[in-house]
Amino acid sequence: MAEIKRLALDGVLEIVPRKFSDERGFFSETYNAETLLAHGIPLAFVQDNHSYSAMTGTLRGLHYQLPPQAQAKLVRVVRGRAFDVVVDIRKGSPTFAQWVAVELSAERWNQILVPVGFAHGLITLEPETEVLYKVSEHYSAEHERAIRFDDPQIGIRWPVAPDRLRLSAKDRDAPLLADADLFDFGR
Repeated sequence: MAEIKRLALDGVLEIVPRKFSDERGFFSETYNAETLLAHGIPLAFVQDNHSYSAMTGTLRGLHYQLPPQAQAKLVRVVRGRAFDVVVDIRKGSPTFAQWVAVELSAERWNQILVPVGFAHGLITLEPETEVLYKVSEHYSAEHERAIRFDDPQIGIRWPVAPDRLRLSAKDRDAPLLADADLFDFGR
């Protein structure tokens, strides 16, 4: 059974799967639908994604998809380390615009569950970092959105200096939270 820890934002979880090691290596069950269901999380994942970042300071995010293609994500690092951030973007939520972060790493073997209604981003803390994540809906360019990583209303304290970040043009030019398409709390 995995260790599951509820974080400061409702529905955001840190999950640490058990790892069984011996002289051959290890075995780990990294996802189990029944385990999540036992914790009140009825998710079915439809797609696995894999990202590779060659350099430290590669920032990806803050990303999300709108309904009807809104995605929950289960994110883990299989090589390297990343500072992983989840932001509540549900208008009317008591934690609207608040964020929580967890360091994900291959060494710690932890994961983060990002529910629908939250934006997700990460920054690599080591070169050669690889991230795997499951999503509950297929990718849709029509529904894909982003929010600026440095939005002052959110105030994320990224652990890499701004002049050392590596960003895509899409992430650099993303709108501020005040100008973004968001979710409504309770829907």
